[in-house]
Amino acid sequence: MQVFHHVASLRDALAEARAAGKTIGFVPTMGNLHDAHIELVSLARQLCDLVVVSIFVNRLQFGLNEDWDKYPRTLERDMARLSAANCDFLFHPEESEIYPNGMDQQTRVVCPAMTDVLCGASRPGHFEGVTTVVAKLFNIVQPHKAIFGIKDFQQLAVIRRMVQDLCIPVEIVAAPVHREPDGLAMSSRNSYITADERPRAAILSQALNRTREQLQSGRRDFAALEEEGVRCIEDAGFRVDYFSVRNSHSLAPAAHDDTEITVLGAIYTSAARLIDNVSLEL
Repeated sequence: MQVFHHVASLRDALAEARAAGKTIGFVPTMGNLHDAHIELVSLARQLCDLVVVSIFVNRLQFGLNEDWDKYPRTLERDMARLSAANCDFLFHPEESEIYPNGMDQQTRVVCPAMTDVLCGASRPGHFEGVTTVVAKLFNIVQPHKAIFGIKDFQQLAVIRRMVQDLCIPVEIVAAPVHREPDGLAMSSRNSYITADERPRAAILSQALNRTREQLQSGRRDFAALEEEGVRCIEDAGFRVDYFSVRNSHSLAPAAHDDTEITVLGAIYTSAARLIDNVSLEL
């Protein structure tokens, strides 16, 4: 695995690969890699000739009271895992390489659709940070395919809209949620869950699956289903950020004639914010 810290040298290496006719798969990450990240790398490996992974803890997408400075940096372990997964190139830039004029002067990429609801409502500015850095990374790597996990469903939908709106020539590939044995969606923030809370943390996925089953059985009282999901999670001792039944494409509240629906939820443990979702076709 080759490691790059600078945009110019990575571009030169990728230009050679592209000239040789190789397809490029890209997996953007913030590091602290777990099995779900490696599944994304494996999928990129299956789909493309060359796999590029980025590790960059993007301060622009963290809010004022969020955990950018506490976010785990585990570069040596991450590099070992990526090497074992047959990653070809690792891009690990300093902040000054990504934001050479400083973040205050950085041109921003704003996707006005779908970013002020759900996670966007509780994390103002988060998706502006995501779309800005992902657009920059797409311009740097210029991949044929970029792999994102479905666990961050709203992020996936926003990036798809950004790519469509800005005519970026990259195919966005969605990878399934990778779960713990009890159903908890795998996340870097799972390490923040206390030992006391961990046996109950899968309640979010359980509530989402129960709602999916109710929808599949014919229920369309979306508000009541949302209330039932909230009560189920609160009864387990967690605070709910949102629990919502949405149109899978627009993320608007689900309508009775929608055929593709996603149920999304976010909850707070004492030290972590967990998100998850399930989708269905009717």
